[in-house]
Amino acid sequence: MKFEIGLEKLNIEFSKDKLLKDFTTFKIGGKARYIVFPKNIDELIKIIQLAKENGISWRIVGNCSNVLVSDKGFDGAIITTTKMDFFKTEKNLIEAECGCMISQVARKACENGLKGLEFAVGIPGTVGGAVYMNAGAYDGEIKDVFECAEVLDENLNILKLGKSDMRFSYRYSRLKEEKLILLKATFRLQYAGEEDVPPIEKANEYNQRRRKKQPLQYPSAGSIFKRPPGNFAGKLIEDAGLKGYRVGNASISEKHAGFIVNLGDALAEDVRKLIYHTQKTVYEKFGVLLEPEIEFIGEFETPLFEIPIK
Repeated sequence: MKFEIGLEKLNIEFSKDKLLKDFTTFKIGGKARYIVFPKNIDELIKIIQLAKENGISWRIVGNCSNVLVSDKGFDGAIITTTKMDFFKTEKNLIEAECGCMISQVARKACENGLKGLEFAVGIPGTVGGAVYMNAGAYDGEIKDVFECAEVLDENLNILKLGKSDMRFSYRYSRLKEEKLILLKATFRLQYAGEEDVPPIEKANEYNQRRRKKQPLQYPSAGSIFKRPPGNFAGKLIEDAGLKGYRVGNASISEKHAGFIVNLGDALAEDVRKLIYHTQKTVYEKFGVLLEPEIEFIGEFETPLFEIPIK
C-alpha cells in the first residue's frame, strides 16, 4: 500500500492487477501486481527507490516483444519504459531514450539518408531491449552502430559507458549479466553515398523479406532460440521434423521453425513444454543444445532442457 501511495504522491501512472498478456507481443501472461509507466529518467529512479524501500520485486521491460511471462504472472512491479520515448538526430548521431521503438528510430535514420540501422526497421522492441541483447538481423547488429550509453547501476547512480565497456557479442551485452539499466543510447551512423542503395529502400526490402519468411500473422516473441555456432536454429528444428508440432495452442510455426506462435489463448506452460521438447529432440538428433533467446518473467513449472550428465 505504501508503494501505491508513493506513486500517487509523485503523480506516476500505474495500474494494478492487469493481465500481462495484454502487453506482450506473445499475448501470453498472467497478472502483474503493478504495472508502472515512468515518463522520464527521474520517475524511473523514484519508482525503483519506492520498490526497494517497500520490499516490492520489480522488473524493467520495454515493448515485451522478446519475453514469455508466466501464467502465474508477476507478484511485484513491472516497470515499462515505453513512455520514455524521446529521441533526436544531430548530424549522423542519434540519441534515443530506452523506451523508443528501435524500428521508429531506424526508420527516421533511413529517411534522413543515414545508413547502419536498416536491419532494425522491422524489429518490434525498444532501444533498451535492442542494446540489452545486441539485437540484430540481416548481418547487422546494434554493436555495429553503438557509440555510448547512459545506464543506471544498482545503487541508482548514472554511468556513461562507451562501446568497449559494453562487451558486446552475439545476442549479448554487459547489461545482461550486471544490474545495469539502459537509460539512453547514442548511435553513430554513416551518410549514404551516391553509390549506396538508399537506406530506406534497403530497409523496405528487409521488411518484405520478413513478411515472406516470418509468421507475422500470429502473436509470437520472435526467434525463440539463439543461432547455434555454424548452424541455424530454424533449420535444425525443421530437420528434426518439428515444424507444426503443437502443445495446446502453442505451435512451432509452419512458416519458420525458429518461431513459436500463439494460435489462440496459448498458455505460457504450453510454450515452455514446447521449448523443452524442441531442445531435447534437437539435442538427441544432432547433439546441439538450443539456447533460448527470449527472456522469462515469473515462475514456471516446466524446466528448460539440460544436457544429461553421463
